[in-house]
Amino acid sequence: MELIETVVRAKEVVAQWREEGLTIGLVPTMGALHEGHESLMETARAQCDRVVVSVFVNPLQFGPNEDYDAYPRDIARDASICESHGVDAIFHPSVEEMYGPLFHTFVVEEVLTDTLCGASRPVHFRGVCTVVTKLFNIVQPHKAFFGQKDAQQLAIIKRMVADLNMNVSIVGCPIVREADGLAKSSRNSYLSPEERQAALVLSQAVAQGQEAVRAGERDAARLRQAMVACIEAEPLASIDYVEVVDGQTMQPVDTLGSSVLVAMAVFIGSTRLIDNFLWEESEEA
Repeated sequence: MELIETVVRAKEVVAQWREEGLTIGLVPTMGALHEGHESLMETARAQCDRVVVSVFVNPLQFGPNEDYDAYPRDIARDASICESHGVDAIFHPSVEEMYGPLFHTFVVEEVLTDTLCGASRPVHFRGVCTVVTKLFNIVQPHKAFFGQKDAQQLAIIKRMVADLNMNVSIVGCPIVREADGLAKSSRNSYLSPEERQAALVLSQAVAQGQEAVRAGERDAARLRQAMVACIEAEPLASIDYVEVVDGQTMQPVDTLGSSVLVAMAVFIGSTRLIDNFLWEESEEA
């Protein structure tokens, strides 16, 4: 496994692989790797001849007073995890390597970014779309793998790829959870033991929402209120949003239709966590 720190070297490596007729899979990450990332690597390994994991804490997707400086960084640990999953290369550039002093070109998706995390983190998805476009241009993957936990991000990247005719297939992978239900996240490491226990309210609200839908609830407001009540019962939880949106457009709906995303962002103490579930009309028994 090679640790690559420059754009030039990354392009050399992937050009050689492509010349050999090999398929390339990319797993974009900000490091602090956990089992969710590992599941993406395993899926990429199964589907592609070569796998690249990018490890880059992208400053463009952090707003003022967010946790860019505090975000966990441990490239030695990340490299060990990647190697154990058969990753062929890690792309680990510096901020200076990715964004030179004259950098001022950005990629913006203007509709799917209006709601959910886009509403509460207004610069976030501009940063995501910009860095992902750069990674696609550098690594030239045939497939790129993203987790469903970041459902809005996944939808935005799929839209961007379609709109800009990018030659990459986007593969969404299921949420990976702890044994007690908490969605895997690099930010879970911020939680104190008491906060870690309180954080279970997110997956509990998800489970309650799923059960309500299975029982026939189709009114978005009633579904949302039941989940809000569940979260508000936890004193350490503070809701950023709980929303029921169309799975394609990310716009709010009044009634559950053919494809719906039920998503939330909740502060546990000072740590912002997200969770969600998708419901498709075909899931009805």
